[in-house]
Amino acid sequence: MFENNEIGRDITFDVLGESVQGGTNMPRSGRLVVTGYPHHVIQRGHNKQPVFLEDEDYSYYLSSLKDWRCEYGVKLYAYCLMTNHIHLLLEPSTSEGLGLLMKRLAGRQTRYFNAKYLRNGTLWDGRYKSSVVDSDAYLFNCARYIELNPVRAGIVPTPQDYRWSSFNEHIGNSHFSNVCDTLSGLSDPENYEAYVSEGIGDDELSFIRSSVNRNQLTGSASFISKIERITSIRVEHRGRGRPRKK
Repeated sequence: MFENNEIGRDITFDVLGESVQGGTNMPRSGRLVVTGYPHHVIQRGHNKQPVFLEDEDYSYYLSSLKDWRCEYGVKLYAYCLMTNHIHLLLEPSTSEGLGLLMKRLAGRQTRYFNAKYLRNGTLWDGRYKSSVVDSDAYLFNCARYIELNPVRAGIVPTPQDYRWSSFNEHIGNSHFSNVCDTLSGLSDPENYEAYVSEGIGDDELSFIRSSVNRNQLTGSASFISKIERITSIRVEHRGRGRPRKK
């Protein structure tokens, strides 16, 4: 599913909403899009206010995501819709697809939410944040991080108790079916359930969280060097190494 072929990759470097091809430096506020790699995306409600109030609101967002990710050629590997923010694990097939998808999702949900709750103004807190993910070392780690959000927040005791994430779909017990693509290498849902149930260590949690909030890469030093070669962009932040395997 993930072919690390450096030839012919489509690359966008987004600085303050403007897309440019290639470059030499990557400021901390820039967003890098590299086709063929997953991207961990976060978008928060304005001033941390709720973006979902009722079940219908969550379903509406997921329906839009399901339809439009196909239209823009974006694969979806994991998601979690929290009360005031969203997490997505997306792989774009074009450099423009990710930005166009996120812009359309945000706009439609804003119009829906404002009309339903008789309000005006923005729903989201500015631009979304994203991190290109090392698919070999961090794909499952990021999916687990995303799906454990409601457990860390104390909303539910286990991830399968939360309706608005991809976890139940991955273990074959979906409340909202056929939203996600299959995680590469996920051949045994029971093993995945056990893997997520192990939880996530503090160091790994901090690394994944910091990477996406800073619009930096989630991966080992060798992965970061590889992305630098592909994009000709110098990445300032160096992450920790490959996660330890049990």
